[in-house]
Amino acid sequence: MKSAVLVIDVQSILFDPEPQPFESQVVLNKINQVTSLARAKSVPVIFIQHEHANSVIEYGTEGWALQSSLVTQTGDHFVRKTTPDSFLNTNLEELLKELAVDSLIMCGYASEFCVDTTVRRAAGLGYPVVLVSDAHTTHDKEHASGAQIRAHHNATLANISSFGVKIEAIETAKLWP
Repeated sequence: MKSAVLVIDVQSILFDPEPQPFESQVVLNKINQVTSLARAKSVPVIFIQHEHANSVIEYGTEGWALQSSLVTQTGDHFVRKTTPDSFLNTNLEELLKELAVDSLIMCGYASEFCVDTTVRRAAGLGYPVVLVSDAHTTHDKEHASGAQIRAHHNATLANISSFGVKIEAIETAKLWP
């Protein structure tokens, strides 16, 4: 199997203002570990950026930019999106086919929206998914903390078998032995 790493919505406007997402610095460091390991193994790295016209996350704005501590390299790929689904109305699936990718490793922001939706859509399209359990995050909400939301999605997504492909939640340190 050939994998690719998807880094979802790790953008300035989502990470830099206070309050920051749960364990934001830890997650940023873990994402950089994941992408560094991926590149060392010739696994493609794809950064996905959400955008919304006439807002703080409009394409090309400071808020839309990737968070400044993320490490990108020549050869990485970039996908723009406008919904929580990284596949909907984007070139992601075309890019994955072009790269001959048949499984995905995912991390990023927001666990309960864009990460969740993209994991489920990928599985529905037949891609086995590894959700990096300590490298996705979200902000605290009224109903649950960011920690609870991440734990819930790690447990819930990894227990979905009806798509016919495996979805796993694996921590960064255990991705590549």
